[in-house]
Amino acid sequence: MFRSARLQLTLFYLAILLLFSLTLTVSIRFLAEREYARSNDVQRSEIERLLPERLVIALSPRPDVAFSNLQDDQAELVRRHLNHELMLINLWALGIGGLLSYWFAGRTLRPIEEAHETQARFAADASHELRTPLTNMKLENEVFLRQKDFSKDEARELIHSNLEEVQRLENLSTSLLDLTRYDNAALTLTPVAIKPIIAQAVRQMDKTAAAKKAVIIQDVAAAKVLAHADSQAQLLDILLDNAVKYGPEKGKVVVAGRRHSGQYVVTVTDEGPGIATEDLPFIFDRLYRGDKARSGTVQGYGLGLSLAKKIAAANQAGITAHNTPKGGARFELRLNLAR
Repeated sequence: MFRSARLQLTLFYLAILLLFSLTLTVSIRFLAEREYARSNDVQRSEIERLLPERLVIALSPRPDVAFSNLQDDQAELVRRHLNHELMLINLWALGIGGLLSYWFAGRTLRPIEEAHETQARFAADASHELRTPLTNMKLENEVFLRQKDFSKDEARELIHSNLEEVQRLENLSTSLLDLTRYDNAALTLTPVAIKPIIAQAVRQMDKTAAAKKAVIIQDVAAAKVLAHADSQAQLLDILLDNAVKYGPEKGKVVVAGRRHSGQYVVTVTDEGPGIATEDLPFIFDRLYRGDKARSGTVQGYGLGLSLAKKIAAANQAGITAHNTPKGGARFELRLNLAR
């Protein structure tokens, strides 16, 4: 589909270039002929003025007539050379223009093609994530219905398992809706104190950290940033949850905040295995999960970090991820300071 569109766009660009080239060629030829004819007329007038009338009559053949014939011959020769040179120039322009048109067509369609591929991949991954809990519920219910006798405890266990799968579907749909909401979000940014927001996010993560016997350490300087408070809290929840989940048992998560180069930089660092080098460019893509995440026991859909990037963009902030020298992952959030 995109190859056909690229060829069509190339022909469109080439048609525009050809029209411009022909217009320029005709204009150059017209101006050149007009200027050459004007020059010939001036030269003839000068010859007639300089040669005495008696001498012109006496001479045979007349020099002015001979000179006029010579000018006509030269004009025809120049016209042929001009046509030949202009044709060569147009052919060169057509060849080079065709290559440039094909290249420009590819550059024009590349963002659309990438968006199409991303959308197709997102739809496939989302379908897979939605199908998994539905398949689990279907299999469990089919197996349960084949049983002739079952106890209340078995029925309760099945219902509990189904509720867990329903909760997974609800979490997935909520994340997808949040992504859509922040795609076209127009948040009102106001000066807010960042330290209390970070402290609140850490408190909300206490239970999750306690389950892994992890410790969250805060080293945050007070400052006011230009942001949307609720969305910033959600963003920090995502980063802290990610750090705790992928960190080791009894590990440490360090949350730091400092002014730097006219911005306020929040870093969240864990002691986990880090992010594979090949995964770093895609870590914020929707439904993307690196090999280490897939091979581990961490549950998730690969939507958290994508949502974090959307929230950061809506707050006119930047977010990046990289590995620490000791092997953990560090996420850096750059917020604008309030004036």
